[in-house]
Amino acid sequence: MDIAIVGTGYVGLVTGACFSEMGINVICVDIDSQKIENLKQGIIPIYEPGLEELVKRNSKAGRLEFTTDLVSCIDKVEVIFSAVGTPPDDDGSADLRFVWEVAHTIGQHLNKYVLVVTKSTVPVGTARQVKAIINEELTKRNLDIPFDVASNPEFLKEGTAVKDFMGPDRVVVGVESEEAKELMDRLYKPFTLNNYRMIYTDIPSAEMIKYAANAMLATRISFMNDIANLCQLVGADVNMVRRGIGTDSRIGSKFLYPGCGYGGSCFPKDIKALIKLASNNGYDMQVLQAVETVNEKQKAILFQKIHTLFAGDLKGKTIAVWGLAFKPETDDMREAPALILIHLLLQAGCAVRVYDPVAMEESKRRLGNRVFHAQDMYDAALDADALCLITEWKEFRLPAWGVLRKTMKTPIIVDGRNIYEKKEMENYGFTYDCI
Repeated sequence: MDIAIVGTGYVGLVTGACFSEMGINVICVDIDSQKIENLKQGIIPIYEPGLEELVKRNSKAGRLEFTTDLVSCIDKVEVIFSAVGTPPDDDGSADLRFVWEVAHTIGQHLNKYVLVVTKSTVPVGTARQVKAIINEELTKRNLDIPFDVASNPEFLKEGTAVKDFMGPDRVVVGVESEEAKELMDRLYKPFTLNNYRMIYTDIPSAEMIKYAANAMLATRISFMNDIANLCQLVGADVNMVRRGIGTDSRIGSKFLYPGCGYGGSCFPKDIKALIKLASNNGYDMQVLQAVETVNEKQKAILFQKIHTLFAGDLKGKTIAVWGLAFKPETDDMREAPALILIHLLLQAGCAVRVYDPVAMEESKRRLGNRVFHAQDMYDAALDADALCLITEWKEFRLPAWGVLRKTMKTPIIVDGRNIYEKKEMENYGFTYDCI
């Protein structure tokens, strides 16, 4: 089977590599010629465990190709996935210009049946508009070539994306013809040996499922952060509360961990887009507006704790930051809580020393010389007045506390992910605060 995937960002590259691993011939397309040349040489633009090996292996086997020329692919493939970026616009809505460009190009050069599948996260109604654009371009050419559109939203978690694609909880596909359904069945057949669920819906429902799933997960996070803040005020232990409610089968334990806010490329963007979609249709998403408000406030909570610990006197203090990516196993710093904390610390006159196992280059690109980029976690904490943990990388779980106690100027730890125990920290001689 031959397919094309337009867009070699996070979703497109993982999708292409994983399909090719199952024996499917994949052509990945991108307008960024430098990225395509790098990919041809096995240079991966993102950090994702297992992805580099997949790309190199399948490129060598001839199942995975890279090109900047979408037009040359259209007549060679049976399915074209659109996995281009849909960044948030100024008003919070999804910017769909790249989706429209792909649709126009397909319509301008289509000569045989093809299934066009939207893989990007897009608002409800996008596939309908893609279909209209392709039909419009075919009409201009005085052609009546059959084609189908479908929606196949991704549910990949950064850091485990390859594993998620190879063994997903479910695959959601929105179709409107039997031919499109048969093609998607063929495409995913190599994966069905794992007995996971194929969920077929109408196209608008498939488009909504992705947004609704992310919105629910983001809601759970903000809810627990709200509960955590109340626990601190009334003297309850949020970790005990989390365990207590997580054992309720109606609730479950996932996404109930309090912290310093969510970030990344999905939750913030999708919440904004869903709120805007509702507004455009005359509806007010009050719960999600509250979720967004809580999260924005939560991103500043570690600064507030530092501010309190030093009685507002932060000028000239040195603060160490462990973890810059929005979550472990990625170098993605989009909407990362660390960026908010660092901005507030610098604004208050602090010197900031940072370290992350994989996001240092991304941090240098974003922050430049405004912060000190340390060689390792201990270098970051050297002569620090306080240490803030932002991202719960495994190597931060059990540091040499004796070394830290000696190298830090003041033994203060502010734990943004609640991975340490207060009594243990106090036994080591640290002042400890957490969510």
